[in-house]
Amino acid sequence: MSDELPTGARVSDPGIRALYRLENRWQAWLDVEAALARAQEELGIIPEGAATAIGHAAHLELLDRAHIDEGFARTGHTIVPLVWELSRVTGEPYGGWVHWGATTQNITQTGDLLVLRQAHGIFLRLIGEALSALADLAERGAEMPIAGRTHGQHALPATFGYKPAVWIDEMIRHVERFRQAAPRIFVAMLGGGAGTFASLGAQGPAVQAALAKHLGMQPMRVPSRTLGDHLAENICLMGLVAATSAKIAREIYTLMKTEFSEVEEPVPPGTVGSSTMPQKRNPKLCQDIIAAAAEVRANVPLALDRARGRPHDEPSDGGGRGARRNRIG
Repeated sequence: MSDELPTGARVSDPGIRALYRLENRWQAWLDVEAALARAQEELGIIPEGAATAIGHAAHLELLDRAHIDEGFARTGHTIVPLVWELSRVTGEPYGGWVHWGATTQNITQTGDLLVLRQAHGIFLRLIGEALSALADLAERGAEMPIAGRTHGQHALPATFGYKPAVWIDEMIRHVERFRQAAPRIFVAMLGGGAGTFASLGAQGPAVQAALAKHLGMQPMRVPSRTLGDHLAENICLMGLVAATSAKIAREIYTLMKTEFSEVEEPVPPGTVGSSTMPQKRNPKLCQDIIAAAAEVRANVPLALDRARGRPHDEPSDGGGRGARRNRIG
């Protein structure tokens, strides 16, 4: 945790950092493998009993971490050693049905979206807590007169409660956007090596739909490896939340200036403002929010660029080396 912001210790909620530990992502991938087996058994693609055996084995604590780590060191592959170990622990006669008809991106992208869904739950709860705090500010400041400002200059009178009311309105729209985007973002993808259901044939769409049902997701309408707009939409949503958070922080930062002294960050006992000027009340939280928000917003253009698709996953190449060699030019 040494890389967190200095004010991070003042925030009781650990946020999403733990969700993105490697072990949690692996477990999400295993959850997808188990759901895939259930879907395929229901459709008669794999033998009866295989899904139960795979599901019982698909828990990271049951797998041999040393085997997995050795496999990653040897193969350099994203998921194959995890699949091998799951197959080994599942055992005969069902271990060979693990990962049937799927490809790496199907499992990792779908699993990572399970983790992202967990993160969204935390985001929505934190926004809810912020809304509760803002509502209290709006109530307490409803009759508190202040100078309204435009262009940084005094304009018409307003009340302090008007400021958090504006922030509440904006935050509520973010909550609505998160909920509206959820069916588009949290989609299960199972198209196989080139997105054509080649290993599953005519049953491919039905398997993907059943997989999605077991994971509480929507199936991807066309499971292309090049689709990334749903992932970009998530980053754009996070950019909007970051922009609002930075706007609020900048307003508080400004109103904390000695010349205004209209608001102040919480100052818990023992807080140090300056090593040489103990009278100072520096806007530490605001500064960290502004800086963190800038990092989030900087990812928006990168996400939009990624949504164009990766060159090696263009539909024309079919996922194979030969197709790439045969391109004109």
